Amino acid sequence: MHQHAHHGSGTGRILKWSLVATAVFVVVEFAAGLQAHSLALLSDAGHNLTDTLALLLAWFAFYFQAKPANEVKTYGYHRAGILAAFVNALILVVLSVYIFYESYHRFLNPQPVNETTMLAIAGLGLALNVAIMWGLRREQKSDLNIRSAFLHMLGDALGSIGIIAGAVAIHYTGWEQIDPVLSVLIGMLIIWTAWDVVRESLNILLEGLPRGMCLGSVYSSIRDVEGVIDIHDLHIWSLSSSTHALSCHVLVEDLPPSASDTVLRRLNTMLSERFHIDHTTIQFEQVNCPMCTNGCWIPGEPGRRDGV
Repeated sequence: MHQHAHHGSGTGRILKWSLVATAVFVVVEFAAGLQAHSLALLSDAGHNLTDTLALLLAWFAFYFQAKPANEVKTYGYHRAGILAAFVNALILVVLSVYIFYESYHRFLNPQPVNETTMLAIAGLGLALNVAIMWGLRREQKSDLNIRSAFLHMLGDALGSIGIIAGAVAIHYTGWEQIDPVLSVLIGMLIIWTAWDVVRESLNILLEGLPRGMCLGSVYSSIRDVEGVIDIHDLHIWSLSSSTHALSCHVLVEDLPPSASDTVLRRLNTMLSERFHIDHTTIQFEQVNCPMCTNGCWIPGEPGRRDGV
């Protein structure tokens, strides 16, 4: 617990200082883009501006996720991080559409750019993004909110590499259309980084099955637990990217409370170890339960029931 709290406070500090550094870099890159007449730099500054918002929302959500549950928010604030990730990803998509629009007009009417400024600013941006990614590398594997911020940084790092390559190409070829082409590639990169976050965060907000989990596998595993006869009304959803919940009705034989408690412990242990589901609501029904006289629903097989 202490180690987890230490990692959490460390991640919070990384998010805060990353936010400050990225905000300063946005101002520098925007000014450099105007000075160099580079749409690629201006587009990347816009991308970094959304990164500033992304880091702000990520830090805000990270703070609220740590708040305990109360009499109003009985599950706590787990969804704060998911909402932040979803908003971040939508902003990225809107930004990409604008970049495509500006790139089209710049391609038709190319303007001379200062490739030296492009090269210097892109190199600085690459160093900044790699440093932030390094700081977030651990938490991004298990937290969708942090992964959203991490992907913003990854997209910026790849964009900076593209700008560096484009600046070198402009220097040696003099082809000014490389600048809007780079902007289009940056826009495509932004959409690519946003899509996965949109899909997963929307699935969580709609209380879909957790990513990578198979409903039939959970169903079969529950039925395999000693003492379980059948199961129905099985529902699984996520509170956050790493916190899952389950509710179901389990049919057992007519057992005394002490015996049914043993079955419940077996179920919770199995669900936690095999599927990382730690929030469970399991209702036992005896073998002669009226609800089960007509049989129990089998997931994945509409209309089919097991007779009791």
